[in-house]
Order: sequence, then structure tokens, then C-alpha cells
Amino acid sequence: MRSRTRRAFEGALLALGLTATSAAARAGSCDELVASARAHEKGGEPEIALRQYNDAVVLDPTCSAAWLGLGSLRARTGDPAEAERVYEAALTHVPSLAEAVAGRARARRQLGRAQEAEDDMRAYADGLASRGETRGSLAAWVELASWLGAENRPPAELACWRRIAELAQTLDPALESRARATVSALVWVVGDADPVTHPPRRDLLRSVAARLHLR
Repeated sequence: MRSRTRRAFEGALLALGLTATSAAARAGSCDELVASARAHEKGGEPEIALRQYNDAVVLDPTCSAAWLGLGSLRARTGDPAEAERVYEAALTHVPSLAEAVAGRARARRQLGRAQEAEDDMRAYADGLASRGETRGSLAAWVELASWLGAENRPPAELACWRRIAELAQTLDPALESRARATVSALVWVVGDADPVTHPPRRDLLRSVAARLHLR
């Protein structure tokens, strides 16, 4: 009995070892395929790069770099619909892959789905901030502000620049100055539609915030 138990135990250890070896091999192969795909991208061979990124995600569906490379290349080669599908698949296999949310936002914007794109970029920016990645969050808000400006949506753009001014205080003084100047200009454009400077019910905190143009 003891001998059979020992053999079973050793068999289990062997199986675990083989599984770990297989996972390591997949990771190594994935990294190699991604590196080769990137080299072909730089060399002006997108078709080969696409095949290698595809091979990498088939080999290892958790290969984040392959998903991001594949989605980005699809978007750059003029196929935002396929790029969106790639990012959706990436988030199915790697739910924590925040960059895929940003990629999906950009693809949706290319497809003309502005509100979905905005929602994704906000979620991406907030997610980075919650993890303490303030610089990344700030960059995401700046990108979103540029979208809103291009879409001529002053109230939403104003709210975005207020957030940028707040985040940039300790990170980027030049950006903070630019953000405050933009807020001041947009306040005049938005006028009575601004809930900060013209709230339904004024109180001390809102009045102070309005004067500072932070909220």
C-alpha cells in the first residue's frame, strides 16, 4: 500500500513538472514569436507580423504582448472592426489587461462609436488611477480631452480638463498651467450649462471650487 501511495505521489509530481515545463516552453515561444512579429512590422512586412501574432495567441492565449501587438497592427492597417474583436478576445483571456481597454476605445472611436469609446477611455483612466499609475491616467485623460475637443463637446471637454488640472498639480506644472487656461476658456464657452459655476444650488464648497476652476 505504501509503495502504491509513493508511486502515485511521484506520478503527481512528475505531472506537475511536465505542466510547468510546458507552460515555460509556451511562454518562451510566445515571446520569440512576438519579437519576430515586431521585427517584421519594423521591416514593413505586416502580413508576416499578423501571422506571427496570431500564432502566438493560439499557442498561448494569455500572451498579453501578442494580443496588444495584434490589435494595434489591425488598427494601423485600417481594420478597426477586427482590432476591436482582438481586444475583446484579449480581455476574455486576460481580464486584467488594461491596455486592451484603451485599444478597444481607440478602435471604437475609429468606428464612429464615440460614446462607447469615451466610456472605455474613462474606465481605462480610472483603472490606472486606482492602481496608483497617475502618469498613465493623466495621459489617458489628455487623450480623451482631445477627442472631446474634436467632437465639439465643450461641457464634457471642460469636465475632462478640470480632471487633468487636478492630476497634473504635482506631476506636470506645465500641463497644469495649460489645463487651467483651457478650463477658463471653456467656462466662458459653456456658460450657464456648466454645473460647477452655475450649480442648481450654490453652497460654499461649490463656490470656492468654481473660483479655483478645479471642479
